[in-house]
Amino acid sequence: MSPTATAPARTAEISRATSETEIRIRIDLDGTGQGRIATGIGFLDHMLTALCRHSLIDMEIEARGDLHIDFHHTTEDVGIVLGQAIRQALGDKRGIRRYGQALVPMDEALVEAAIDISGRPFLAWNATFTRDKVGEMDTELFEEFFRAFAMNSAITLHVTQKAGTNAHHVAEGCFKALARALRMAVEPDPRAAGAIPSTKGSLEG
Repeated sequence: MSPTATAPARTAEISRATSETEIRIRIDLDGTGQGRIATGIGFLDHMLTALCRHSLIDMEIEARGDLHIDFHHTTEDVGIVLGQAIRQALGDKRGIRRYGQALVPMDEALVEAAIDISGRPFLAWNATFTRDKVGEMDTELFEEFFRAFAMNSAITLHVTQKAGTNAHHVAEGCFKALARALRMAVEPDPRAAGAIPSTKGSLEG
């Protein structure tokens, strides 16, 4: 969406380099779900593409990490930088809906995500996996990604698996539920008249 006098661009671009990873992420909260994702981890790319598409947030994500060791650092650091980009793009959070929730079926799997863009980072994670890996990615890393994302975007995030045994379906349900809840929460509320959706007058924790 092009910025106007009443609707400035809600975009962010953040780069982060450590001895373990180099990450660059650019987002547009008012996009159409276009993505260019390259983390070096095939299944993570697949999940981030789903996150982009179903949130309608345009995303460019480039990551280079120490994949010869394992996928942990890259997965966590992508979550960190994506969370930071979301927080920056939201600015003072004026006029957003703030809350979002989604219940997403993926065949036999069913996952719910609920979000409060509260300024108070918290993750409640209730998802289990019947195997250790999906493709080459350790399933324990999904929780690491979601925690890094929640902490660095300063949102309260609950992810609850209600059904499912197929690890691919459960993981995809988690990312798609996050996407749909995020889409709802960051959406401008036409009835809010640009107000910050808090009785405190601030959503900075």
